[in-house]
Amino acid sequence: MSVVLVVNSGSSSFKYQLIEMDGERVLASGLVERIGEAAGHAEHKTAGEPFEIERPIPNHTAGFRLMLDAFANHGPSLTEHAPVAVGHRVVHGGARFFEATLIDDLVEINIDDLSFLAPLHNPGALQGIRAARRAFDAVPHVAVFDTAFHQTMPPEAYTYALERETAEKHRIRRYGFHGTSHKFVSEAAAAYLGRPNSELKQVVFHLGNGASVTAVDGGRSVDTSMGFTPLEGLVMGTRTGDIDPAVLIHLQRRAGLTTNELDDLVNKRSGLVGLAGANDMRDLTARAQAGEAEAQLAIDVYTHRLRAYAGAYLAQLGGADVISFTAGVGENVAHIRAAALRGLEFAGVEIDAERNENAKRGEITRISSDASRVAVLVVPTDEEVEIARQTLAAAQE
Repeated sequence: MSVVLVVNSGSSSFKYQLIEMDGERVLASGLVERIGEAAGHAEHKTAGEPFEIERPIPNHTAGFRLMLDAFANHGPSLTEHAPVAVGHRVVHGGARFFEATLIDDLVEINIDDLSFLAPLHNPGALQGIRAARRAFDAVPHVAVFDTAFHQTMPPEAYTYALERETAEKHRIRRYGFHGTSHKFVSEAAAAYLGRPNSELKQVVFHLGNGASVTAVDGGRSVDTSMGFTPLEGLVMGTRTGDIDPAVLIHLQRRAGLTTNELDDLVNKRSGLVGLAGANDMRDLTARAQAGEAEAQLAIDVYTHRLRAYAGAYLAQLGGADVISFTAGVGENVAHIRAAALRGLEFAGVEIDAERNENAKRGEITRISSDASRVAVLVVPTDEEVEIARQTLAAAQE
């Protein structure tokens, strides 16, 4: 029996899952948060009642000790279910990492060196990696990068039309994110349809608080909506998505906004929150149905951008065999799925309204009509399982 521990670390927290790989079954999961604060919090879930504890957690090493105590006291036993490897989610691999990578001291140095590209994410991941390598020093550790799946994009897709010397000096190019989810969903869609992934042209919408869409040709990412950072692309919960960069120059000159204020504006105070004061699509839907104009406008702007990217990627691919929706909004909000593909009947896309409304939660569901030339699916994502799969494969090489 192969067991993999998956760790997703931030600067002041980490989540974990212990996964039995033969059946891809979660044996336990947990969260350690508020690391370094006066009152830390940890919770550990197994088949029984969840266990929670409040105590100061000074650093990630102390957090891992707390996690090990939870396994020892509340199960499952890490002696009986000893991990054969530990997988780590790392947001940014730059152009250096294009696959899951065994972690050694040099890889740690490279992850640290790439922190300027993801200052809110890579440093926290590195803290978790170092603590985990101390806690599980006898097994391989593997880094799985959000950007890796998109390293197959061709130069014309990842290159900005920016002065070449400046772009090269500062490593400015499109990297893409949510790659672990896009890979999992595109492979799950192919398996559901019983067709080789290598033969399929797919468009995958990952619609959560963060949102992105990827064109997948033969199992390879050939274009994606997020770019140098996760800000580019679709309208998101709190992010603008695509915006004329001159708007920021204008706000700096005319409104006197600082760099930090602009960063806060476009990443935390815009998107659906900026348009309508809420980033939960359920709340916005209820408000729009009650006749609130600003909520309806927010939804219309959101879906307009979805259709724009759907059309663009259908053109890039020369048509699609499959379009999939995943993540919180993609899996659960039927009217967003319908609006995202409205008007694409010319490309062979036809949603069955009843199937769309009654899509089963937690299961892959076909929501296209029998006459649709393109299979439209709702595919639950599972990034932890995908990380575990890549971790096991890398550890066994």
